[in-house]
Amino acid sequence: MDTNPAPHQSVRQQSEASTITAHRLDAVLGDLADLLETIPGSADTDPTPCTEYDTATLRRHVVGWLTAFADGFSSPNGRCSDFDVVTVEGTGAEQVRTAAGRLTNVLPEAATRPLFIGEASLPGDMALSMILWEYQMHGWDLAVATGRPWAPAEDGLLASLDFAPAMLTPDFQGPGRPFAPAVDVPADSPVLDRLLGLSGRDPHWTP
Repeated sequence: MDTNPAPHQSVRQQSEASTITAHRLDAVLGDLADLLETIPGSADTDPTPCTEYDTATLRRHVVGWLTAFADGFSSPNGRCSDFDVVTVEGTGAEQVRTAAGRLTNVLPEAATRPLFIGEASLPGDMALSMILWEYQMHGWDLAVATGRPWAPAEDGLLASLDFAPAMLTPDFQGPGRPFAPAVDVPADSPVLDRLLGLSGRDPHWTP
């Protein structure tokens, strides 16, 4: 996978694109924090579309990784912290808001350098687009698992629909991979449904 910026894209264009992505991510994280506040502890053992995660485990996953991403973008060396050591406090909503605020303070400038996730690294602007996509999807996972609405802005969903195919290589999608195989969704379906299907989720999933 070629992770270099397109040759015709200037540094200014990359910065403008990252600014837009950062604003979209901030909106999604605000919606996620609001969603988390509404999910009671009694739902912790409810199943989610991520078959290996119940609601509590998925909550820990999204809070832990968001904290790690905020640490990485905020760090001079761009290295994410260990997501697995983060403890969810209450609903996790305030932790999401705190991490979102930290990202707002350093983006889009921090997206001009690589983000290191363990031993791997991604160009910062690519990592930022990946995080937007991931939290659009995990927000839906938590919402549908607990019977709550989830409606990210369509422009951000369209951006992720354009971005995601480059990430969904055979190493990342399929049996035993981070993403389940794509689900066939009609081409005229709403953009959220199309992105869900591309990301290995059935838009009609129910608990």
